Amino acid sequence: MITAIREVRRAKGLTLEDVARRCVPPTTAQTIGRLETGTRTVSVGWLNRIAAALGVEAGDLVTLPDRADLPVTAILDGRGVHAPRRTTTVPPPQVAPGQIAVTVAGGIGDYRAGDVIWCAMLAPENFATALNRDVLVPQPAGRFAFGRLTGCEGSVTVLPPGTGTQPLAIADPGWIAVAMRLVREL
Repeated sequence: MITAIREVRRAKGLTLEDVARRCVPPTTAQTIGRLETGTRTVSVGWLNRIAAALGVEAGDLVTLPDRADLPVTAILDGRGVHAPRRTTTVPPPQVAPGQIAVTVAGGIGDYRAGDVIWCAMLAPENFATALNRDVLVPQPAGRFAFGRLTGCEGSVTVLPPGTGTQPLAIADPGWIAVAMRLVREL
């Protein structure tokens, strides 16, 4: 269970001390802080007390993840493979607003057939944040360019993957999508 106590408290403009005083019976700001950060377990009783203090339903303070995190069983680094020092998990990939995908049908450059490239769309004012990264750029007539973004002043300049390719200049695209994640079957 993940709590949203801090987010709701801040949205209402309340301090830890404010919430602590509003609890029935009152508690300390330190206790509320521990419950917010998860250093103290939030029981149903505490959840109900804090919800009443914030003027919300208890269900508004919790979110249950739709998918379970993946347990990390081993860590691979320059020393080899070894067990983690503490129990840890990683979240599975989740789609965020503004993400699109590119599927690779035939290997080219660093990409293999079957790869899926997850991209995040960027507005023109944010193009510079994608310099020296792979991007998808729309072109007229429903076509696209894909490659390393090498310039974005005036027009967008993209160097397609592969050997011997020539840079492409695309004038004033409405958006570009920067590659964020590569999904590859082994």
